[in-house]
Amino acid sequence: MSTYFAGEYDVAVIGAGHAGIEAALASARLGCHTAVFTINMDAVGNCPCNPSIGGTAKGHLVREIDALGGEMGKAADACTLQSRMLNRGKGPAVHSLRAQIDRRKYSSLMKHTLELQNYLDLRQAEITDFEQDKDGTWLLTTRMLGVFRAKAVIIATGTYLGGRIYVGEVSYESGPDGIFPAAFLGESLRKLGVKTRRFKTGTPARVKRSSIDFTELEVQEGDEPTVPFSYDTLSPLENKVVCHVSWTNENTKKIILDNIHRSPLYGGKIEGVGPRYCPSLEDKIVRFADKSRHQLFIEPCGEDTEEMYLQGMSSSLPEEVQLDFYHTIKGLEHALIMRPAYAIEYDCIDPTDMLATLEFKKFPGLYGAGQFNGSSGYEEAAAQGLIAGINAALMVQGKEPLVLDRASSYIGTLIDDLVTKGANEPYRMMTSRSEYRLILRQDNADERLTPIGYRLGLIGEERYQRFLHKQELIKEELKRVKMTVIAPSDELSNILVSRETSDVTTGIRLIDLLKRPELNYEVLTPIDRNRPELPFVIFEQVEIAVKYDGYIKKQLAAVENMRKLETKLLPDDIDYHAVTGLRLEAQEKLNAIKPLNIGQASRISGVSPADINVLMIYLMKQRGRTNE
Repeated sequence: MSTYFAGEYDVAVIGAGHAGIEAALASARLGCHTAVFTINMDAVGNCPCNPSIGGTAKGHLVREIDALGGEMGKAADACTLQSRMLNRGKGPAVHSLRAQIDRRKYSSLMKHTLELQNYLDLRQAEITDFEQDKDGTWLLTTRMLGVFRAKAVIIATGTYLGGRIYVGEVSYESGPDGIFPAAFLGESLRKLGVKTRRFKTGTPARVKRSSIDFTELEVQEGDEPTVPFSYDTLSPLENKVVCHVSWTNENTKKIILDNIHRSPLYGGKIEGVGPRYCPSLEDKIVRFADKSRHQLFIEPCGEDTEEMYLQGMSSSLPEEVQLDFYHTIKGLEHALIMRPAYAIEYDCIDPTDMLATLEFKKFPGLYGAGQFNGSSGYEEAAAQGLIAGINAALMVQGKEPLVLDRASSYIGTLIDDLVTKGANEPYRMMTSRSEYRLILRQDNADERLTPIGYRLGLIGEERYQRFLHKQELIKEELKRVKMTVIAPSDELSNILVSRETSDVTTGIRLIDLLKRPELNYEVLTPIDRNRPELPFVIFEQVEIAVKYDGYIKKQLAAVENMRKLETKLLPDDIDYHAVTGLRLEAQEKLNAIKPLNIGQASRISGVSPADINVLMIYLMKQRGRTNE
């Protein structure tokens, strides 16, 4: 069968899920003629698992994507059904925004956003083969035998690449939600020389709303006032729905254990490695055998559907077993399954084969993003897609790439972890993964990243001026609390005594009152009579800066030390087997990853501080020889 030439692009994106969307939009918005290919146009921006955006640490990623000029935060705000700020009882470093969204509205909105974007073509086509031409460009062949040429390619195939569904003894080739998988592209990658491996993930059943008895379930309300993801969302969001909480019990546990041999996960049918931090229910029952119950959340999938999502109930057990154990749970005694839970296995790559730009080391112009890179989650995918799209466009335009380091963002931490440490299981972002989380809060994402987005051209002038005005208001308010002195008074004493903090007998600066853990802006309102009328976010930023000043300074000092190590560059042609004094494990790991600098080398698993000292001495000797 003969092929035909179908078109030429600067950047081609394979996949239109969360990674592909951000990659394609970033590339097009930077002025590159871009195509995004999807197997099914109706699956653009699909949320095949949880109908939510954000969550612990994931909310940080969404706000950072938005601060750089990405789309996920704006779309999530437009489709929000319920908004909650998680971890409010803890410090601001771990506050994370999560929104229950209308999944169909989100998909439709993202598809239309792609369709309206200048320099961007959305095309339904399965890419079955691709190769690099002699001139360095890439040739992509579709199942309909069309051949496209592109200067750069971004692979964002999610769980479609070699996708296979498992439900008990039943197994078949498929992508999520019953959509065709990418059945041929994996072989093309392997033929090119890209190593692939198998990971797996899963999703719970959807049940019919009218079959659930909500009368005795715990209600989970949204937060008021709501906080949007996007700095472009200037109007308050509305909480339109409530969610509900229930629990498994000993009967649930018994049914699962009696049928555990029918789980493909435990029967040996699934080869792929699953996510440690999002296990199936049967996995939780086995791994945490001492627990008598597990929590689940019953969440709506949208305003115009009767489907309800059972968060925490992922399973690959047979459909009839699923029905049996669901019926043991309070509120679900008569639940009707509309879509059964399933596990899905898929191909992905070893991310240590990539640079921090998300370009393959051995294949210039070829990038990867999302679950293709070994991560899990919509937010992790979108973050990588944004960076891959930016860097593909910059490469095509002959400009310097964008690399975010660990101290700049959770996005930088995510990518550094992937390309430096690799992923032996689907990688999920958590606040504990960042050693700089106090300065990488979700509330200051704009301060950290909006100037970068503006410099790139992804943030417009109007928004940037709003950002500068906000920073000026923060600066002025910080100056005011430093200069304002509160005289002793009965009113002040009553506040201090009621909050169980020491009284004062002389005047005290407002900033010193705010430093006390027992006090905050709200409590001090009666005696702070000259406080200006400002948005809540200004006071929030100032209060955090005041209360955590000492800790923030310590983290900034640690960042400075880290960045000094990042400036000590390692030549990419070093044979680490020839470096005297390195342990064998370190030699192997360093040769495999080829770190760009001492800082990255120090984060490679298996490279010890002693190995880093050896590398430092090696660099000094090399410099000495160069200067002779």
